[in-house]
Amino acid sequence: MASVREPAVAGLFYPKDPADLSKMIDACLAAAQAQPVGELRALVCPHAGYPYSGPVAAYAYKLLAGRHFDTVVVMGPSHYAYLHAGSVANARLYRTPLGDVPISDKARLLALSSPFALEPSCEVQRPDWWLQSSRLAPAVDTAETWEHSVEVEIPFLQRTLGRFQLVPVVCGDVDPARAAKALGPILDDRTLVVASSDLSHYYSYNRARELDRSCVDAICRLDIDAMESQEACGRIPILILMHIAKERGWKVRLLDARNSGDTAGEKSRVVGYAAIAFYAPFGERIGADQRKSLLRIARGALREAADTGRLAETPSPDPGLAEPRGCFVTLTRHGELRGCIGYLTPRGPLYRAVAENARNAALEDPRFAPVTAREADGLNIEISVLSEPRPLSFSSPEDLLQKLQPGVDGVILRIGEHVATYLPQVWEQMPDKKAFLSSLAVKAGCGPSDWRIPGTTVYLYEAEAFKEPEPQPP
Repeated sequence: MASVREPAVAGLFYPKDPADLSKMIDACLAAAQAQPVGELRALVCPHAGYPYSGPVAAYAYKLLAGRHFDTVVVMGPSHYAYLHAGSVANARLYRTPLGDVPISDKARLLALSSPFALEPSCEVQRPDWWLQSSRLAPAVDTAETWEHSVEVEIPFLQRTLGRFQLVPVVCGDVDPARAAKALGPILDDRTLVVASSDLSHYYSYNRARELDRSCVDAICRLDIDAMESQEACGRIPILILMHIAKERGWKVRLLDARNSGDTAGEKSRVVGYAAIAFYAPFGERIGADQRKSLLRIARGALREAADTGRLAETPSPDPGLAEPRGCFVTLTRHGELRGCIGYLTPRGPLYRAVAENARNAALEDPRFAPVTAREADGLNIEISVLSEPRPLSFSSPEDLLQKLQPGVDGVILRIGEHVATYLPQVWEQMPDKKAFLSSLAVKAGCGPSDWRIPGTTVYLYEAEAFKEPEPQPP
């Protein structure tokens, strides 16, 4: 076992001087706009030279501020070694100009699994940049000797996470499903996964945007079949991550997507980049018994409101339901809306907010007459518990459309003084993004195309929705 995996592309893909490297990374991070997500589990990051892909990668790595991970698994594609499996770096330390990162014992465990049980020496085509340099050749070429796809991610991790242990993996023609299964035992809530990948290569600017949009959409939909045919040099690492995400129920958020024509200026032949976050779904803390308790509270509040107009007494049935949370209560009859009112931000304990909004949905929704005592028991109740709304940064209406995720995002649209929201469930009736935003603009009291007006702001949230079984018609 080698003691240190030495840097291969310091001074080429990123500065060799530690001070210059730190300054460049910090500048990229400062320019990136924060887009917080839930419980972060994984990232897709580009791996080109920092002047080209660093501004995009920073959108992903900025999410690590204030977070702590014991271990980071970085999977990159093999550019120079011909591999029919994956290769785990056979060293104790991984070195960059910012210092040494210890390689985790998990790396040695992973190297024993069949998709990654590759001999360290293999057939390697030395890169052009080495052939043109005066660098000394090592005694033995390995899959990691010249590979930049993993290496360029490490300084960003060092600058944002600080201390962590590394599992560096170079992926060849490995089966993504088998690789995902092999990675499973070493993944936990204290382990971050990074799939290193650029997107399309050397197309015209407009053609690259078209191809990259298709690729990003496939990733965000977790559409493995569609991703199989996409152009991305790290397609295999991304597919491995997508298999893991589907198995574990992770959600996906696009953070930034640009190409070298945006970051470096030349638009005739560009390389595409994307920063994408994978995170645990919101709402895992509300268990089945707690859902039943909240539905019972809502049912009692609905009956009391329909009978007397008053708010029902709601002692907390569970300490876990006393946490302040935003929520909506939706009433339907045979699938048709009968009332929906809620709080986008917390206004006291969750159990009480549910009771208040059950009453308000029954009596205060201006679109409907108040619910009568006679009809109350025939209505179905759905509760949506919300995450904290967070601002979505976007540079244009087209960028906004690309970043919205149907079926996942609750959207708050603010146009001047006009504000309206749609819960994530509304995507079921309006899956087209333009139609969704146009309808939301009209709901806010504006014209259908006013969501395109400069200065419009958008906030996103997620909802854990649960409801009673539909009452059977008489």
